[in-house]
Amino acid sequence: MEVWHFTLERCKSPIAARVSKRMPGAAQIQLTPQQQEELDRCARNRSLRARAVERAKIILGLAAGKAKQEIAAQLGIARQTAWRWGRRFREQGIPGLADAPRSGRPRVILPEKIEQIVRKTIQETPPDSTHWSTRSLAEQVAVSASSIGRIWRSRDLKPHRVRTFKLSNDRCFAEKTDDVVNLYLNPPPDSYVWSADEECNIQAISRTQSSLPCAPGHCATKTSTYTRHGTTTLLAAQHVHGGEVVYMFRQQHRHQEWIEFLSLVDASTPPSKQIHLIIDNYSAHKHAAVRQWLNGHPRFHIHYTPTSGSWLNAVERVFSDVKQKCLRRRSVESVAALEKAIGEHLDLRNQPPKPFQWKAPVVEILRKVKRAWGVLHDTYGAKKPSAALGSIDRYLEAFDAAPD
Repeated sequence: MEVWHFTLERCKSPIAARVSKRMPGAAQIQLTPQQQEELDRCARNRSLRARAVERAKIILGLAAGKAKQEIAAQLGIARQTAWRWGRRFREQGIPGLADAPRSGRPRVILPEKIEQIVRKTIQETPPDSTHWSTRSLAEQVAVSASSIGRIWRSRDLKPHRVRTFKLSNDRCFAEKTDDVVNLYLNPPPDSYVWSADEECNIQAISRTQSSLPCAPGHCATKTSTYTRHGTTTLLAAQHVHGGEVVYMFRQQHRHQEWIEFLSLVDASTPPSKQIHLIIDNYSAHKHAAVRQWLNGHPRFHIHYTPTSGSWLNAVERVFSDVKQKCLRRRSVESVAALEKAIGEHLDLRNQPPKPFQWKAPVVEILRKVKRAWGVLHDTYGAKKPSAALGSIDRYLEAFDAAPD
């Protein structure tokens, strides 16, 4: 009885209540800058397997000092799962986050054969096609098509897919990128930041037959044939930090129409505010008449995106929404009806407007572009020298040399 009494008294002690015994394996994980960058990239990646993204988030949470219970609650997993991957990372590093080999039937296809299949997939093409299919390659290497599919999935090979890309080769790429991104992240005081561009040759088309709506067991349909009724050009600008979009339609997109649109932007901005305008390098934007107009309107400050860098222009997101949400399935009988439909879409977008939010810092963008150029040169043997790489290297060297 005395022992029990002593134990209860100790439990009631406020000093003992504050003492917590450290759980095994509770040491905070320390990450190197390379590990931090790779795990951050994995955690944000939308094309990786969900399990890989989950494991990256677990390690990042542990490195940030979060408790395993908190991480488990955020990710909807068991606490033991967070503990297991934390232990694997401490023992093996990032390679430990991959799936461990599983037991099963011995492999029928030997590693040498697998390497032959991978090499043939990457370095050769069939005589009658531009890329391999599982069946065409299976006939060449005398294995089943399902085995080819498993090998491709294990090596993340997708010869049937092609992605388009365009790397800017602007000799001032880093400086222009820094200029535009800083406008997004740190806009100047007493200023409006506008992102402007044209979407040219939008076609007014009508389908030759009526489309069928979506129904249970049946998706919406449309005919592949259509009749053209003309084209229009949409000139639009988005107030980056307010979200509202101003626009106009014209049949052409010369410097005369651009000056007219600049007047619309001027009228849409309070007189007391400076105007910072982000535009691309289209020739009409740099016409002598445009420069003369800008000289007469000193509150305009022009910021050019890098050559082939339209992805830096926020208004491109507006044009993408117009294409996907307004035009993709639309059938109209005239240009006027097309312009009315687009105008109604943009007016609804302005009620209320949604501010544009840019998150990627300049250094992260430049390092990613540099990696892309490196892959292009090292892996694919590109011969053309890159003027953009020199600009990126100068910027990153100055950034790394600057004191924290």
